[in-house]
Amino acid sequence: MSGHRSILIAEDEAEVLEGFELMLNSGGFFDTIACSNSRDILPLLEKREDIEVILLDLLMPSMKGWELLPLISEKFPHIPVIVVTALDELEMAVSCMKAGAFDYLVKPVEKMRLLTCVRRAVEKRSVYRENMALKKQILSGSLAHPAAFEPIITRSRSMLAIFKYIEAIASSSESVLITGETGVGKELIARAIHRVSEVNGPFIGVNVAGLDDQSFSDALFGHKKGAFTGADMDRDGLVKKASEGTLFLDEISDMTLRSQIKLLRFLQEREYFQLGSDLPLKSNARILAASNRNVDTLIRKGKFRRDLYYRLKIHQIDLPPLRRRMEDVPLLVDHFVKKGCRRLNKKKSLYPEAVLTLLQTYAFPGNIRELESMVFDAVSRDQAGVLSLDLFKKWIFKDGREWQAGTSIAGESHNLFKSLDTLPTLKQVTRQLVREAMNRADNNQSIASRFLGISQPALSRRMKNIEKEENR
Repeated sequence: MSGHRSILIAEDEAEVLEGFELMLNSGGFFDTIACSNSRDILPLLEKREDIEVILLDLLMPSMKGWELLPLISEKFPHIPVIVVTALDELEMAVSCMKAGAFDYLVKPVEKMRLLTCVRRAVEKRSVYRENMALKKQILSGSLAHPAAFEPIITRSRSMLAIFKYIEAIASSSESVLITGETGVGKELIARAIHRVSEVNGPFIGVNVAGLDDQSFSDALFGHKKGAFTGADMDRDGLVKKASEGTLFLDEISDMTLRSQIKLLRFLQEREYFQLGSDLPLKSNARILAASNRNVDTLIRKGKFRRDLYYRLKIHQIDLPPLRRRMEDVPLLVDHFVKKGCRRLNKKKSLYPEAVLTLLQTYAFPGNIRELESMVFDAVSRDQAGVLSLDLFKKWIFKDGREWQAGTSIAGESHNLFKSLDTLPTLKQVTRQLVREAMNRADNNQSIASRFLGISQPALSRRMKNIEKEENR
């Protein structure tokens, strides 16, 4: 940890204070500040800007920790407060979490548990500073239209680069192809392009997946009265409604080949025919298209026209999946929790840090949309004001499916041992697997045991055996 970042230990028992300092020193946290009187804490925080994390005992003289905690959370919300107490009571723990505690540790605290918790808190402060720096960068002029991107929750540098690219192509009237897996936010990006473009017309979106040729033509270009059975009046298509604005076509890879020809003709000529009419009409709507499938593969299979592909991808944006933007998970979870609480008319729900540890090791095949559903489900089931870690586990491991974050090692091409001259022993492999699982799970045994496909008690026994062997 940087030398100008300190950890404040609010503890009135000298022996406990010394024990905390030794444990923190062993983990590389050498800058500590001791405070034995709770009334001195707020003045100290006002004077010093170098305090990174606070370890707060609840049973201190003068002013109890549970009285001090909400005051710290209100005046210094960016400083994580780790409650450390001998009170092993669920109601007190929930109360502290609601008051803004980062975590709740019960004495006596294991060294690894303390260090893991402090590291997570330090990481949270680091994320806060990076968010502030990114916001400052955006507001200082890195982006000319920062408000256009406000609906997109991110602190990812790759996303910021995409924002800058969007501003660079905003003045163009050419089409844009937005690619990315299901649930990554392609429509959000399309709307951002529309806002940055500052065009006069509206944003019109349509999902073209599943539309047959007539439905596609009718939806986009409209029809004249009597064009087909049931056409009892004229109908303007979406192309006309989007004039002077933006038409967003989602899932274009599912279009029929005949519909592709009609869209290509419109892009080339900027004119179209309504069903039942021989009179060509024109539109200057800008076309944005999106696909969650590999269009190159579809072209090779003869399912997508190459000339249409090149017309659509004059500008192209490829959105990264959530598993490549894991730094966004804490921001998105917080956003979706607040959104879910508003929708359900609930007070804000809190969640333990272990939830973020679990989620940041998951592959999210459904990306941001899956995370939102997951969080909303947890918020809707919450009764105590603190989201349950078990609910997230059940979602991730539903239907007995395997953990999805890791790479499959099945098959010859993924044989981990093929390149080794000598094979490791089972003890060596077990030791390395357990250590790697604990590292990825941020020392949470419950999560690590799921990585390994064993129960938490079984993992605990293995860890004790490993420790005994290493101490021999």
